[in-house]
Amino acid sequence: MKQSFLCLFLICFTAVFSQQKAVDEDYVNDKILRYDDYVYKPNIKTIKIHLSSWEDAMPIIDLNGGEQIELSFDDLDSDKKQYSATFVHCNSDWTPSDLMISEYLNGYFDLNFYNNFDFSVNTLQKYTHYSILFPQQNLQFIKSGNYIVYVYNTIDKKDIVLSRRFMVYENKVAITPTVRQGIGSDGQQNKQHIDFSIYTSNYELTNPFTDLKIVITQNNRWDNAVTNIKPTFMSGNSMTYSLDDASTFNGGNEFRYFDIRNIRIPVDKVKEVYRNDEEMRYHATLNNEDDRSKKSYLFYNDINGRFLIKSYNALGNANNDLDADYVYVDFFLPYQTPESGGNFYILGKLTDWRLNKSSKMIYNEKRMGYEAKLYLKQGYYNYMIVLSNDQNQKGDETFLEGDHFDTENEYAIYVYHRKIGTYYDALIGTKKFGSFKR
Repeated sequence: MKQSFLCLFLICFTAVFSQQKAVDEDYVNDKILRYDDYVYKPNIKTIKIHLSSWEDAMPIIDLNGGEQIELSFDDLDSDKKQYSATFVHCNSDWTPSDLMISEYLNGYFDLNFYNNFDFSVNTLQKYTHYSILFPQQNLQFIKSGNYIVYVYNTIDKKDIVLSRRFMVYENKVAITPTVRQGIGSDGQQNKQHIDFSIYTSNYELTNPFTDLKIVITQNNRWDNAVTNIKPTFMSGNSMTYSLDDASTFNGGNEFRYFDIRNIRIPVDKVKEVYRNDEEMRYHATLNNEDDRSKKSYLFYNDINGRFLIKSYNALGNANNDLDADYVYVDFFLPYQTPESGGNFYILGKLTDWRLNKSSKMIYNEKRMGYEAKLYLKQGYYNYMIVLSNDQNQKGDETFLEGDHFDTENEYAIYVYHRKIGTYYDALIGTKKFGSFKR
């Protein structure tokens, strides 16, 4: 029965799955099932997925450990809905694996939110906050690898509202990385190259060249992830990966930021904050953006493109998930004439690292510049402005932000193994590290 339900759930969506446009159109063709982080409904906001013990941690757990992942989101309809979550196992490239659900899950195959919700408190924007923890006693993962959790309307199982990626790993191999300057005149000043070694110890590998798949991410992004890296040297139980240009990343720059934790007075990077009584909504106007590409590198602490939800205006014993309000945030980039090389987008966790119509900046001829508006929950946010010609999913972060070897970035290496005779990619090792620690 449970097995049949998940198969039906996937069939309902994969039947209409088609190639995604280079630049997404929000909430258009929202019946298309996507195997990545996606929001299918405009009323769903502020999705967070992380270790339950640490809000800033990546959503990755040990298959044999006791950690849990927390998934939460706000529904701006501010009513009570019956939501459920189901799970899909994926290959290293985030395509669905050939495993049946009974081969990667024990117990129930979906989770209901039931009473795991609360209503907002003392906010202009009313919302319902939902949260759920997994795995649970009655739902356990039994295979490592990539996973996607889908949240859907329990009454209408075809009514999917969001999806989020997470990982389950096994600690089978050790990884030792190093970050060095790129090669060449430009690379030495701008690029960060990742070399690393993998030590297998007692773990058996038949053919690392074909059986292993390596993925490297920068700042938990998947739009610029590096794949298909092969060993340069092999000796005994160790493999060295170096001299491969594929593992060279733009150094970029420290992220732009703004702080809307206080909606009474403007603070860091906020020019004006006010309440619109006609709309019954808060607004924040940021300081004008600038072109940082020709400026010298300046280090400051950032949170590498993520956000932190928090309100300084709540009364008493505050719960930021419920007491933080929503704010229309206005961005403006002065620009003499429209850019012929493409369009500008606001990129970061605040836009799900997506180039779409929500994150796109529109040129205003009267103001002579690009503008955008996002509806965000109170908090501290990081972001960058990228240029894209809209022919692919990647944006050029160096065009306005600059490109510096000295930039502090977070990297993660994921090692996948498909054993002979199996039909899925097991995640047998991970390593998270920074380019620099100051």
